[in-house]
Amino acid sequence: MLIRYFAWVRERVGLAEERLALPETVVTAGDLVGWLAERGDAYAYAFEAGDTIRVAVDQLHIEQDEPIGRPREIALFPPMTGG
Repeated sequence: MLIRYFAWVRERVGLAEERLALPETVVTAGDLVGWLAERGDAYAYAFEAGDTIRVAVDQLHIEQDEPIGRPREIALFPPMTGG
């Protein structure tokens, strides 16, 4: 599936997007964030405050305890602020 990174998550990971095959143990958005954090130093840095990361599945924002299913794309964002 396509994983897209935005803002400082993208800067820390060093990629705008990548295609990944997720392990069966990744069921929720939180599982995904935790799994990504284990992929190396850049990912650990990007997801060090994993509970603050926003997740969108096929362009719909979900909470980290929600299942991700089998989407075509998942986007990961830092916390958003209004203005």
